[in-house]
Amino acid sequence: MTTSAVSVGDRVSAIRIRPRAALALLLASVVGLAAFAWPLFVDPGTGVAHLREAPLLFTLLLPLVLMVVLSEVADGGIDAKAVAMLGVLTAVGAALRPLGTGVAGFEPVFFLLVLAGRAFGPGFGFVLGATTLFASALTTGGVGPWLPFQMLAAAWVGAGAGLLPRLRGRGELALLAVYGLVVGLLYGLLLNLSFWPFALPGQTAVSFIAGDPLLDNLRRFLAFSLLTSLGFDIPRALVTAGLILLTGGPLLRALRRAGRKAAFDAAPVFDAVPPVGGAVSEDAGTATS
Repeated sequence: MTTSAVSVGDRVSAIRIRPRAALALLLASVVGLAAFAWPLFVDPGTGVAHLREAPLLFTLLLPLVLMVVLSEVADGGIDAKAVAMLGVLTAVGAALRPLGTGVAGFEPVFFLLVLAGRAFGPGFGFVLGATTLFASALTTGGVGPWLPFQMLAAAWVGAGAGLLPRLRGRGELALLAVYGLVVGLLYGLLLNLSFWPFALPGQTAVSFIAGDPLLDNLRRFLAFSLLTSLGFDIPRALVTAGLILLTGGPLLRALRRAGRKAAFDAAPVFDAVPPVGGAVSEDAGTATS
């Protein structure tokens, strides 16, 4: 038996996204966006904006959504070699994350998600983002109601890198560095949005006020982020972009070389094997040599 790769260009699809898995990813993203931003769009007259159970509901719902997505992606779309690569990179990411401990925004794990998603495709990037944040939370004791939001946001980071336009050489590294800057900021803003409506009760200059116009609440949210976390988000973005520029070239080559050798998306081709001892005659039913 021989195999023939079906990858296009330098991008290897380590995890094939089938139609059902693509639909699950889309639905998970819609549910995830609703989990992050629902307070900005609800009508206060319905009383939903004041429900204390709503954050708990999404905290319980997001793990179920992620489990459905991962099971759909794994159903016929991932082989043992991809699982092995996923395990190795998840372990590396889980080991990298505690090195920064979030001090001054130094979080070196995101550049790995970007490079792996770029090299192995959006499906692999999505799963790697979720498993890396989950594994690092287990090793550092960071399990809590915030974990599903972190997993989904990191999964988006990895998947987005796999969906970027095709470029080569320095242009590719520049694109990935800019992407790292953007997602480094957006990751922090998304996580802020997941808890900001409940962080400051009352009507302060940076509090969420249910029923206020969307732009007014967004203005207060940006002020809240500026005061509380932008000092961490900007260094995270700069560290991610800097590590991509410094290490992206050799790491991308190494990952792509490993992907080509592993032939994740190879199609098996069975060669005809001649019978041992001679061919069988159909007419006589006897073996001839």
